[in-house]
Amino acid sequence: METQDKMLKDQDYATAARELGVEEARIRAVCRVESAGDGFLADGRPKILFEGHIFWRELKARGLDPVVLAKDRACPDILYEKWTKAFYRGGAGEYERLERACAIQREAALSAASWGAFQIMGNNCKACGCAGVEDFVKSQETAAGQLAAFCAFIRSNKKMYAALSAPLPDWVTFARCYNGPAYAQNQYDKKLAEAYAKAGGKA
Repeated sequence: METQDKMLKDQDYATAARELGVEEARIRAVCRVESAGDGFLADGRPKILFEGHIFWRELKARGLDPVVLAKDRACPDILYEKWTKAFYRGGAGEYERLERACAIQREAALSAASWGAFQIMGNNCKACGCAGVEDFVKSQETAAGQLAAFCAFIRSNKKMYAALSAPLPDWVTFARCYNGPAYAQNQYDKKLAEAYAKAGGKA
């Protein structure tokens, strides 16, 4: 795939900003905090982060018992009930974790990873305008696909959209909607506010 397909251009941000009716700086801030502004690894694959506690929930939602699966397989780093970052490996190492999870249940595994420049969880595939998680993962292969998924995801949640599009962005509410109730543990709201300021957002 062309290298240019892996890079968001200024025009891409401008178009997305018009579509959402928000400042470019707000979209750039989310991208910067979630992926340091780049949705791809050096080898061209989308950046991912596999979440074992989400995998636990996704397996349960499909009628599979994660307790039994965890006992039957040596997989403490990919299947656990509560969130922890202890097993994060970063970069290509996350794909190794994902591949082992896929061997247990592919759809649940893909749904339990966050993808691309905006690190959207696979289980939000429908909110991103995709038919299913496989379609969503395919969309993450290009920068344009990642940005389109982000725009659809933002529009899918009225509260999240309102927080992002307010006269001054409500980063606390946005972070809670986007990253979940534990957003404060990683100071997502503060990081977003700082990134927004650096991107030239309104004071």
